[in-house]
Amino acid sequence: MMNEGSELSVTIAQIVQRLKGTHLHSQLEKQAKECLHRPEIRLESIKEDVRKFLRATGWERKLQNAVYRELHILPPSGHPEAPLEHTKEPLAYMRKAQASWEKRILKSLNSMCTELGVPLARKRPVLEQKELTSKWNEMGADEPDAKQFASDAYCLSLCSDASSLTNHYSLLFADLSKFRPVYAPKDFLEVLINLKNPNHDHSDGLTARSHWGLIPISLSVRDVPQLREAYPELSLSCSQLGIDDHAHVPPDLFESEHIRIGKKVVDEQDSAAAQQYSRQGSPTGLRAQLWALILNITNDPEDVAHYEQLKAAVIHHDLLVDNLIYKDVKLTASNDDYYFVFEDVLYQVLLCFSRDTAVLEHFSYNSATPPKSYIQGKTGEEEFAVVYPPNGVIPFHGFSMYVAPLCFLYNEPCKLYSVFREMYVRYFFRLHSISSSPSGIVSLCLQFERLLQIHLPQLFFHLQEIMAQPLRIAFKWMVRAFSGYLSTDQLLLLWDRILGYDSLELVAVLAAAVFAFRAENLMEVTSLASAEQTTPPWGPDASRTKCDRTFCDM
Repeated sequence: MMNEGSELSVTIAQIVQRLKGTHLHSQLEKQAKECLHRPEIRLESIKEDVRKFLRATGWERKLQNAVYRELHILPPSGHPEAPLEHTKEPLAYMRKAQASWEKRILKSLNSMCTELGVPLARKRPVLEQKELTSKWNEMGADEPDAKQFASDAYCLSLCSDASSLTNHYSLLFADLSKFRPVYAPKDFLEVLINLKNPNHDHSDGLTARSHWGLIPISLSVRDVPQLREAYPELSLSCSQLGIDDHAHVPPDLFESEHIRIGKKVVDEQDSAAAQQYSRQGSPTGLRAQLWALILNITNDPEDVAHYEQLKAAVIHHDLLVDNLIYKDVKLTASNDDYYFVFEDVLYQVLLCFSRDTAVLEHFSYNSATPPKSYIQGKTGEEEFAVVYPPNGVIPFHGFSMYVAPLCFLYNEPCKLYSVFREMYVRYFFRLHSISSSPSGIVSLCLQFERLLQIHLPQLFFHLQEIMAQPLRIAFKWMVRAFSGYLSTDQLLLLWDRILGYDSLELVAVLAAAVFAFRAENLMEVTSLASAEQTTPPWGPDASRTKCDRTFCDM
């Protein structure tokens, strides 16, 4: 292993290399060159004078925020000669399980492609491109009725473009009943349940630990004292925005002071300060600005241009995964009382996301590998392999719920898109990838089970006895970071803390806290179905975000 000095040098070199060639780098160079003509820049102190100029004009802060962003996504340093795959995921059996899961997903996608006779990708006819462009902001509209279809068919039958009409309606308004999600959270859970560590001795059959929980492997997860130390701001003695707990500061006084500080943080444009601030909750009026600041989203002209390029890619080409996106939005967000009004926006963001090759960068620190397809007739020949979809992410059932809550914060499609993409490459990808990361879904499952086993053993044993394993109930909450399972105001308070602590660990803590909150009722249930009805994390009696502080205050 490297010593601390060498590790720091490597980290600095990596960040410098990643920032070179970026728009920020070119802007800094431009500003530094232009300021040389200013009278206050002296030759004998040129280095310090240029620094003062960049600091005074805000460019130093922008650089600090960019470096801070890179520190959050850089993988932990390992041995300099270690293979890249070992840096992405150090445990061989995890890498093997992830690779096997990826093959299964790709096989399901290819089977659907073959069964339905739908190509993975095709160029849209000109008529369809024009129609999609005109309906870009109305993609959530219902399918046209038979009369409208017949009318359009008759009109276009009089011109040479008649064949395009059928193609247009059959694809722009595809029969989504033929398409099925590639997988659902319950399918993914079964994969995690079957994980096996080859270094563990299974010869004695079931051990006490394996008899208790569903996840059969061991990873290091925090116990309650460690959680209390890691999340001191979540102590019941600390004031929190949006929570009714009694702290040493009256709620009204804390809120007004917290908002005052929040405005100052936004004015300072400091990512690190914004992250620390959001640990106690973000005011509704400042949340959008604070999250964008934490994630270093600037919405510069080049970001807008990039979004428009992605939009053009959607209009020019149709992908099979587009139908999976349509299907998922219809099955989830469109049926949600909070999010159905954002159906059009969800289509826009998710379709653009599927084309964004910039997302591929996160595979340098993700245990997963982007799926590949081959040019027709060239199967197996690597030189003819292409990443599919272009962003390397195959959507699953519930994927659109990662975007839906953000629609309450951002009206501009470009900024909404940028925030979602950054949230995904920092956090959400870990919820559907097999890895040993402390914020990975495997660790979250273990964290959840351990908290219940240690602090609510009678409840855990009771649910296990009636074949209602707690993880089977809570897994769908965790894999979606509670989106769709908490009211939006409560969900945003949770996501404040995820951003504030740069960790998904609180998702598992909250899931365990819901069971603790419902423990008395759960002890009386006699089946999995009744347990599921007893444990929804919403409702007037469970709408206190203090649930996620329950275990931290033990």
